[in-house]
Amino acid sequence: MAESVRRLLGKPGAVDLRPYTKLLESIEAREPELRELTDAELSEKAIELGNAELPYESTDLVELCATGREAARRALGERPFDVQLLGVMALLDGHIAEMATGEGKTLSGALAAAGFALRGKRVHILSVNDYLARRDAEWMRPLYEFMGVTVSWIGEESTREERKTAYGAEIAYASVSELGFDVLRDRMATHEDERVVPEPEIALIDEADSVLVDEARVPLVLAGAAESTEADLEMAEIVRTLKPGAHYEVDEEGRNVQLTDAGIDAVEEKLGDVDLYDENDTSVLPRVNLALHAHVLLQRDVHYVVRDGVVRLINESRGRIALLQRWPDGLQAAVEAKERVDVSETGEVLDSITVQSLVVRYPTRCGMTGTAMAVADQLREFYELEVAVIPPNKPNIRVDEKNRLYATREEKEDALVAEVASVHESGRPILIGTQDVSESELLAKRLAEEGLECVVLNAKNDADEAAIIAEAGTYGAITVSTQMAGRGTDIRLGGSEMGDRDRVVEAGGLYVMGFGRYPSSRLDDQLRGRAGRQGDPGSSIFFVSLDDDLVANHAPETRGYTAEADGEITDPAWRGMVDHAQRVAESQILDIHRNTWRYNQLIDVQRSVVLEQREEVLRNELGDRQLAVDCAATHAELVEEVGAEEVARAARLVTLYYLDRGWTEHNAFLAELREGIHLRFLGRRDPLDEFNRDAVPAFKGFLDEARVRAAEAFSELEVGEDGNIDVTSVGVKRPSMTWTYMVHDHPFSSALENMVGKLKGRARAGG
Repeated sequence: MAESVRRLLGKPGAVDLRPYTKLLESIEAREPELRELTDAELSEKAIELGNAELPYESTDLVELCATGREAARRALGERPFDVQLLGVMALLDGHIAEMATGEGKTLSGALAAAGFALRGKRVHILSVNDYLARRDAEWMRPLYEFMGVTVSWIGEESTREERKTAYGAEIAYASVSELGFDVLRDRMATHEDERVVPEPEIALIDEADSVLVDEARVPLVLAGAAESTEADLEMAEIVRTLKPGAHYEVDEEGRNVQLTDAGIDAVEEKLGDVDLYDENDTSVLPRVNLALHAHVLLQRDVHYVVRDGVVRLINESRGRIALLQRWPDGLQAAVEAKERVDVSETGEVLDSITVQSLVVRYPTRCGMTGTAMAVADQLREFYELEVAVIPPNKPNIRVDEKNRLYATREEKEDALVAEVASVHESGRPILIGTQDVSESELLAKRLAEEGLECVVLNAKNDADEAAIIAEAGTYGAITVSTQMAGRGTDIRLGGSEMGDRDRVVEAGGLYVMGFGRYPSSRLDDQLRGRAGRQGDPGSSIFFVSLDDDLVANHAPETRGYTAEADGEITDPAWRGMVDHAQRVAESQILDIHRNTWRYNQLIDVQRSVVLEQREEVLRNELGDRQLAVDCAATHAELVEEVGAEEVARAARLVTLYYLDRGWTEHNAFLAELREGIHLRFLGRRDPLDEFNRDAVPAFKGFLDEARVRAAEAFSELEVGEDGNIDVTSVGVKRPSMTWTYMVHDHPFSSALENMVGKLKGRARAGG
């Protein structure tokens, strides 16, 4: 009944599986005949499927699924379940297939990708990291080859030629970041042959909620023109001497830190009696704020680790090292100064792209994940995608127990350790999910003190994650891990060899414990979903305290509660506070995503104008035609001296340079505009409207200005001693080096809050 109402109202999750389900009987009926075919005949049968047109008709779906099932059985030794075929059909119809952990998403995705490829469509399968991209491409390769389609993968270490070859395959696996970086580099190409990414056609996204929602808040950046930067060691040492409460205060949500009056006096004295709020020198206060934020709000082994003398950020949604991720340059350098390590490269941003803008380039997009319904509204709002909930192959018998709520973290920890000790005696494998690296290590130490040895999986040893996860279901195993999202490895009862499976089943299966709830219910569900795979027994429980960050930051009314003697809180109203806090956190995350999308809508429109012009210059020699008009005399002289082809090359390089230069400068203007736009809120004006009001006129005349600048440079060109035109003589040159990274959004208060703090400080100084 509820599903019918959802379909009637057009709510997310309304994809009706009945049309797919009706085909299952016909698919199974084809199996005996297909089993009689030789391998060559079956491969030929698969290739014949490419003769029909997209979208698939019912008869085509039957043939594809039946042929794919038999091909998978022969090539991989795996016969897809009916529910996996439902997932295939949902993907081919352009939906997000929600399939629980262990239900075979990888194979469903491969069969759908093969179906698209057989119809002549180029498929990019996007994953959350390079490891999964390579693993899945190699794992599914025998199936693809059996069905007559080519497959490849792209990783961080792939060369340009390797990337070009890989993208030439009918199916290419890549992490979403690597694809984004390749798109950005292609946008800087000065010759058509330099580009590696073909026109987008089909995007099939693995761990779709993680990629499309969590990663959507992190812009991918191409930077260049490196400049030397020194760490602000002086400010780092000054803030290191400040005392909490006396010299600075942190707000209730732990997102903003501000100097007290005593702190301002202390910093001004240490700097030589400077005035932090001197309107004639505004350079000092930002240095203080950056150093203070880095020192107080960014915690080592929570937000980042230091590995081999380098600050590495931790991906908050997956608990792993984000190798290419960094904070905006000033904050990054402040953290590096705090840790007394060398400052990493910095420079100007040449271009950037959000994951959302990257994905919506594809006319057809679909994906799969274990937890899509929780973000169904966002998938519809931002990507026009609906969720098809695929039932499990076997009923889920996992027991999800109620949260155990305690007044303090210490009482929560005591209760969890006692539960681990009790359960461990039975031999049940235990998986404990923690919030961050520091918490995982402290909990592991506490368990060891109680004689409970465990294996730890966190950002410091994420290279070993597949091996650790594979053994987490071993009899008697205790595994402590940071966030389990996107790990890509199933936990099999009995371990990788499943030697003790019967004993583990008899003991009750995997026992999942959460050491605190996550900021998103999806992350909770992803942890829970590690137990109960394919109908296995298992259970889950979360231990929560009122001073957990989630509760303290998003339900501050819980402070000061006095619990029962044992510290556990059983009052349903107080238990409900945890769910309330999580909903508040999820709402804030959605606001960030929505704001990112809103601000980037206009930027994307302006960028598309530049890219369209750039394409005309690259493909159709627009620059040469324009400069032949704008600099007629110079153009004619150069053609006579070195020939039309050489002049066209120089004209292309000059025109592209000023298009790119102009966009880099405009991009910097937009970034600065957005950084300070929230101040308009003080005048009760909408920041987004104000952003658009300033950004639109700033772009007006962009192409004309680029053309004028190109003409000025072209008119000064001369022929070099080698007989070629030297464009570098007029300043036209590419960056000496470029590099890519992801900008971690500033994790603290809004620009408005910071500005209000400054205004208060100035008022105090003036009083």
